[in-house]
Amino acid sequence: MINTPITEMLGIEYPVFQGGMAWVADGKLAAAVSNGGGLGIIAAGNAPVDVVRKEIHIAKSLTDKPFGVNIMLMSPSADEVAALVCEEKVAVVTTGAGNPSKYIEAWKQAGIKVIPVVASVALAKLMQRLGADAVIAEGGESGGHVGELNTMVLVPLIADAVTIPVPAAGGIADGRGFAAAFMLGACGVQMGTRFLSAEECGIHDEYKKKILKANDRSTAVTGKRLGHPVRSLRTNFTREYTKAEYGGLSDEELEAMGAGALRKAVKEGDSENGCFMAGESCALVTKIQPAAEIIRDVVTEGEALLKGAMQWVK
Repeated sequence: MINTPITEMLGIEYPVFQGGMAWVADGKLAAAVSNGGGLGIIAAGNAPVDVVRKEIHIAKSLTDKPFGVNIMLMSPSADEVAALVCEEKVAVVTTGAGNPSKYIEAWKQAGIKVIPVVASVALAKLMQRLGADAVIAEGGESGGHVGELNTMVLVPLIADAVTIPVPAAGGIADGRGFAAAFMLGACGVQMGTRFLSAEECGIHDEYKKKILKANDRSTAVTGKRLGHPVRSLRTNFTREYTKAEYGGLSDEELEAMGAGALRKAVKEGDSENGCFMAGESCALVTKIQPAAEIIRDVVTEGEALLKGAMQWVK
């Protein structure tokens, strides 16, 4: 049994978060993860506030365990969703794509645990000063929007720089990654790509098939020119986007080219025009499982590895 500051703070059985993946992480998946002993997270993405409210209500109807909402701060609905989580008394808020400082006081007053996703030491320190309860250190191996530093370096740097708990994210999909995260100074993990293969994950079957077929060379990062790099599976879309990115298209044309591409992947399984966001850990995902089983497998393997680590010490 692994007991950490994260499990104690949130009242969850296992220190495992499910990543807030836009268009993917809905109320059904979040509830399944929370019922499995982890922390399920609904992704607000760019969705209107009424859509997010509906997913929160779905999660509440399926679980009485804590769950969270991830708010993408660049979203035009961010202000409304920030107020909604207070109204709905959501247990946890995670944030990405920006600085949540203007919302933190209201969230804290509502009794919400605030856990921003960070990709740098500077942002981690700032979040601690502003009252965050923990920070998720997400390395560049992750899927979706990525930072510069990889998990192996980022996690110990952030763990050394702050005194609040630090779950690790990026490249973690099994017990080996789970155990390694603890050795790096983390007290929990967040996984996104691994949960794409959950039975309760509602992505298109073609998306799941691509994840299961992935290997060590299956992902690529696009969008660096625009300052918003994104890791996804290599497809016709990523090839064409890369050509355009370093060709003659304007920034506005590039933005238009990417608009709606994630939705096409998630909802339609469109291999030609869809952006199938996934982390490098996709190569480690080999089967479809219930979310609760995924959590148990990862934690059980991780515990065994941590207990056996002394074999190397003579």
